[in-house]
Amino acid sequence: MKLKKVLAVTLTAAMTLSLAACGGDSAETTPAAPAAEADETPVADDTADSAADDSAEEEAPAAAESVTYASINLGQDYKDLTTTIKFIHHKTDREEDGLMADLVSRFNEVYPNITVETEGITDYQEDSLLRLSSGDWGDVMFIPAVDAAELPTYFVPYGSVAEMSELVNFADQWKNGDLCYGIGYMGNAQGVLYNKKVFADAGVTTLPKTPDEFIAALQAIKDNTDAIPLYTNYAAGWTMGGQWDAYLGAITTGDETWLNQKFVHTAEPFKDSGDGTGAYALYKILFDAVEKGLIEDDYTTTDWEGCKPMINNGEIGTMVLGSWAIAQMKAAGSNPDDIGYMPFPITVNGKQYATAGPDYCYGINANASDDNKTAAMVFVKWMVEDSGWCDLEGGYPISKNAPTSFVFDGVNIVNNVTALAGEEDFMNEMNSESELSFNAGGDAKVQRIVEAAATGSESFDDIMADWTQAWNLAQEACSIEVTY
Repeated sequence: MKLKKVLAVTLTAAMTLSLAACGGDSAETTPAAPAAEADETPVADDTADSAADDSAEEEAPAAAESVTYASINLGQDYKDLTTTIKFIHHKTDREEDGLMADLVSRFNEVYPNITVETEGITDYQEDSLLRLSSGDWGDVMFIPAVDAAELPTYFVPYGSVAEMSELVNFADQWKNGDLCYGIGYMGNAQGVLYNKKVFADAGVTTLPKTPDEFIAALQAIKDNTDAIPLYTNYAAGWTMGGQWDAYLGAITTGDETWLNQKFVHTAEPFKDSGDGTGAYALYKILFDAVEKGLIEDDYTTTDWEGCKPMINNGEIGTMVLGSWAIAQMKAAGSNPDDIGYMPFPITVNGKQYATAGPDYCYGINANASDDNKTAAMVFVKWMVEDSGWCDLEGGYPISKNAPTSFVFDGVNIVNNVTALAGEEDFMNEMNSESELSFNAGGDAKVQRIVEAAATGSESFDDIMADWTQAWNLAQEACSIEVTY
């Protein structure tokens, strides 16, 4: 599946990350410069004067294609490199509050000759794909939804997955072959934000571990406090599919292979397992909370920025968001210690699980100049290892060498393993063909659950049956074998 098909969907579909239909046309993209053109460093002959040649090479910066993440000694290498690079990202809030400028200023204390221009983009999911296709986006970006096969066309590898796995978590998130093309700016663990005081005032003394216990806790909040039990953030859109979908996989099944290896091959992935686990149980929590009136009075008027001080001040009991949101909620009022984070309330064979993975990942432009590729590699490594940005955001750690304050007790941290070889693009194809877009901007399908529960227009089982039909038709259209 090629990028032009992705872009066609982003321009016409309401869900900006619905990827293109399976099969099809070649991408009309700007190819990366061939390796032979990018690396013009001559190979030293094995002769008597090779030692002198080697000495000269050590004094000069390596050619861009030979610069890897692991090869850079921060604070020592490339101090004299002079260039300007541009970094585009989705963290508009960090542009507005001055944090991004502060990070760049601190970077320039170490690398004063590398000028870094930053741009926060509001509709990043769509705009980043459009800019990627144009080739005119800068030097560092957060990698948007592209196929693994496209990575070498657009981005520079940081090193082998094996080498990078010694230095960072989730080095295989954006890989092609054995090369790593993306490094997270922070990691996310998946659980539920809650206000500790609201729980205490409601008489909830034990954190819920099952869907039934969670709904009971929400009911206690409604009965005993003035707080909104579960704030849906319906109106924001991305807080629907973008958040609830993140709990698919190991969290709800206990199986690290389910999401990326079995899901596309499963005949009925949305059926009721009967034991409060799986995709059915995940989305039914939302349906039941809405149907029982355990959410805000008018879900269409929710306010993303407004909810932050509300949960800090005890006006909201819970929100289903990744751990990335902890820092924002703590900073939104005078009660940071009241903000807690619990495992998602599904228990599989007596155990609770949380997946941890990277948020957006840094990618370096394959078509940048050699100097800019090197400067970008230095900048990314500094951001990951020395900036402290990940920890500031409350993120699950990316660097294996940087200190972290992240704590998430009482849960098994697992990882949804990557797709099988040759099947890396199956999920993208299924998402596009089915129009369900799991973990790819499928907000409408989750908003449908809220609407149906609030209005009584559809039963939850009707929605699950509809999803199953769309999934089965997509399997047939994409020629994907059903084996589970």
